[in-house]
Amino acid sequence: MQFISTVYAAEEVQTTTAEDSGPLSALGINSTLFLFQLVNFAIVAVIIWFLILKPLTKKMNERQKMIDDSIENSKKIQENLQKSEKTYQEKIDTAKVEANKIIEKSGLEAEKVGAEMKLKAKTEIEGLVEQAKRNIRTEKTEMVAELKQHTVDVVVAALEKLLSEKVDGKKDREIIEEMVQKIK
Repeated sequence: MQFISTVYAAEEVQTTTAEDSGPLSALGINSTLFLFQLVNFAIVAVIIWFLILKPLTKKMNERQKMIDDSIENSKKIQENLQKSEKTYQEKIDTAKVEANKIIEKSGLEAEKVGAEMKLKAKTEIEGLVEQAKRNIRTEKTEMVAELKQHTVDVVVAALEKLLSEKVDGKKDREIIEEMVQKIK
């Protein structure tokens, strides 16, 4: 019971102090409580300002500066890239012109080498034909001589059979020469 009487007494104190405060008490605001809450709010605001907002704004400013620097560097890099692309395109154009000159020059050289090779091949073929003709003539001469010798041997063999006697070397030679003269 004592607890209930204490609560009741506390309520009476509050109502009596609220009636004594004036116009704020008419609105239901306790001036001392309001003053303490205002001081607490100021302390919390100062703590938040120095511990959170000030470092946060500092970091945000640093980040903003870093972003601005990055954008500026990006613009410089973009300009350098455009210059590099222009230089690159100029070098490619120059290389194409030089490549066309080299291709043209190599085409002319290829035609010249081709003509030289045709002439050389023609000369070699003519030389081979001449050598083949000489070889044929030589072989023909050898075959004719061989044929004559073989004919002489056949004639001698035939004569020996016909004459049934061996003619001496001198007589043999005369007969052979006479036959050869007739064959020619």
